[in-house]
Amino acid sequence: MFVPLADTNPLEHVRRPYVTWALVLLNVFVFVALQHGAFGPVSEAGVLGFGAIPAVVSGVAILPEGYERLPPALTLVSYMFLHGGWLHLIGNMAFLLVFADNVEDAMGHARFLLFYLLCGIIAGLAHVLAEPGSEAPLVGASGAVAGVIAAYLVLHPNIRLWALVLMKIPLRIPAYWAIGAWFGLQVWQILSSTDQETAWWAHVGGFLAGAVLVVLMRRPGVALFDRDPSGVPSIRAQGVRTPRRSER
Repeated sequence: MFVPLADTNPLEHVRRPYVTWALVLLNVFVFVALQHGAFGPVSEAGVLGFGAIPAVVSGVAILPEGYERLPPALTLVSYMFLHGGWLHLIGNMAFLLVFADNVEDAMGHARFLLFYLLCGIIAGLAHVLAEPGSEAPLVGASGAVAGVIAAYLVLHPNIRLWALVLMKIPLRIPAYWAIGAWFGLQVWQILSSTDQETAWWAHVGGFLAGAVLVVLMRRPGVALFDRDPSGVPSIRAQGVRTPRRSER
């Protein structure tokens, strides 16, 4: 529906969003490392070994011999660093770069990293609960990123951001419009069941997790639902009259 391009939301508590940058670099590194060449097909063994397969996580099935890389429970962490293609990777990283820095700023580096991983794990569990017998591996940072998006919405709903709407129209719109429309699309896809290849329940699970966790994990004193995106109260909002020119 839209791809975020940029926002105008300065950091207040951290100098640089180091964890956000590290997550982006790690996702890119893992993606390239699992290729049969820089732009080749994704390694089947890597996807099966590190992706979260609902039937394996739930204990309904086991992986063929030689494919298991991690205990099934740990794949609920590893899956979020895999991607099915460059477009999948770039889309998730675009959302992460625009929204995650301010969430990291509101939490601090260590708590943000924990927040991100928890959102991804809960997103994976939501997908497993929705399709416990599925043998298709779940891959991608979308669930964790959905948690970041929800946290941004709870923190800064009125911030205006530049977004590429329908992949072709650049518009500057409030965050609550863009993110609200995105979440509505996820719910609609679940209800309509028109796309079986995307883990919509993972998106919804990660989003709901992020909306709750940001309230618990933000720094003391960090406000929720910022009303004034500029952060500067207007004179009229304070009930003070604007002075007129004095007449001689």
